[in-house]
Amino acid sequence: MQWKLKPQPDTHIVDRLVNELNIPYINAYLLAQRGIKSFDEAKRFFRPQLTDLHEPFLMKDMLKAVERIEKAMANGEKILVYGDYDVDGTTAVSIVYSYLKNRYDQVDSYIPDRYAEGYGISYKGIDFAKTNGFSLVIALDCGTKAIDKIAYANEQNIDFIIADHHTPGEILPAAYAFLNPKQKDCPYPYKELSGAGIGFKLIQGLQQNAGLDLNDIISYLDLVAVSIGADIVPITGENRILAYFGLKQIEKNPRPGLKALSKKTNGKTLDIQDLVFTLAPRINAAGRIKHGKEAVKLLIEKDMAVAGHFAEEIENYNTERRDFDQNITKEALAQIKALSEEKAAATVVFKPDWHKGVLGIVASRLIETYYRPTVVFTQSNGVLSGSVRSVPGFNVYDALHACQEHIIQFGGHKYAAGLTIAVEDYEAFKAKFQAVVQKSIQPESLVPEIEIDAPLQFKDINKKFYNILKQMGPFGPGNMNPVFITDGVNDTGYSKTVGKENEHLRLSVKDLKSGRVMNGIGFKLGHKADLVKSGVPLSVVYTLEENHWNGQVTLQMHVKDIKPVFDLNN
Repeated sequence: MQWKLKPQPDTHIVDRLVNELNIPYINAYLLAQRGIKSFDEAKRFFRPQLTDLHEPFLMKDMLKAVERIEKAMANGEKILVYGDYDVDGTTAVSIVYSYLKNRYDQVDSYIPDRYAEGYGISYKGIDFAKTNGFSLVIALDCGTKAIDKIAYANEQNIDFIIADHHTPGEILPAAYAFLNPKQKDCPYPYKELSGAGIGFKLIQGLQQNAGLDLNDIISYLDLVAVSIGADIVPITGENRILAYFGLKQIEKNPRPGLKALSKKTNGKTLDIQDLVFTLAPRINAAGRIKHGKEAVKLLIEKDMAVAGHFAEEIENYNTERRDFDQNITKEALAQIKALSEEKAAATVVFKPDWHKGVLGIVASRLIETYYRPTVVFTQSNGVLSGSVRSVPGFNVYDALHACQEHIIQFGGHKYAAGLTIAVEDYEAFKAKFQAVVQKSIQPESLVPEIEIDAPLQFKDINKKFYNILKQMGPFGPGNMNPVFITDGVNDTGYSKTVGKENEHLRLSVKDLKSGRVMNGIGFKLGHKADLVKSGVPLSVVYTLEENHWNGQVTLQMHVKDIKPVFDLNN
């Protein structure tokens, strides 16, 4: 791994923040590094305000969408709330469906079947709406690329409101209203909302237009926070406000479905990482193994006992998902070795019976071993369906665009996408994708990099410092959990490997300058045990976290990497 120290902030700004905020130097250093220069800026950063949310009607077509929904409710029309089967889609549907259901009875929800219909708006879903008398469909977290399907819906006299956040192409769908801050002529000031975030802006617009109290919709922010974490959107600007208050809602009064799922966190106060690694995989498991509507049933349920039953079912789906994930990853790694493609520019693997629901997870697992853009395919409904994951600095969406002569359809983001191709086009796509990556990727993107925020001595880790550090969250893209480096530490003699295959490292080291001991856990760092026990002075790179065990809470390092004492200036 490459270690890279971030640029140091202006020392005058750091000193000013130390004095104005009465905080330790290292906290002021981290704030200045994030562009915070004054007391007022720090106050807004530490204490986000709901009053700083943007006016929803700044979004193009928002008024049109709100008026169409109000008209449907006034005229007794049936409204269908439609969304993708992943976390962002199911949380978005749960938000908008629950809100409308509280005001109006003629509303239902629809999640496409991952296997029978695939991603996004489907002809089957439109036919369902037509057959069941729905004249208005609200499509969430999907629809931006559904040009032909929206044309078909228009022929059926079904109005679509699309509320999506995916990158639009040159041609937009001819929906009744198209809510997407990323479309070129949308004046909405914040462009990085999640799908559920745009769903929340829609109900904010409805609430505001009806003259109702905006405080009555704050309860929906728990689901917005889950979507922000799961969809890996930047936790900056408006997303930071939404995530901040969403986490507060989860802490104080979570909906029964989230409360039931969060039992796996041992009662600790949840942060974004818990949403990403504990709640989100379980919500996703429903759509991967059974059906996305199972997640919606859980998230809209008001009865705690029923929610507990739903959560147990989803826990079983998650266990099944984990088994698929592990087995397919092993098979994919064996395939790469069998084809002698360990040094290829990109990973492209395929087996017809791999479970479609875990392809994205497997792609991410393969990147842990072969750090490069990765596509994993399976066969489904006569075509190959694939999930794509990338590495920082490489835009796989653009790479897929360059391969589109071999693609039936594709969509997604800079670092994650999905696609379908014809069975007979697999080898041609693979060759073209690998050639595109080979030609366009920068060499440094093929080596994992750790960006280090600041040097830190163990003696400076105290309660005041850590309490302020926690308040810098929610952490995520655009405001990552600070990464520290401590130079000159030695094993205390208590470091050891842990895990079924000794793949993890339980670290116990002493700062040679102060004598202070810190413990930590390094996942997948079991191979560093010999280095740690060699007695050489070490540099350790880590984030800080609370360890909850047997009712005790201690501060520990989440270790990212270890090397012999490392000079960052060389």
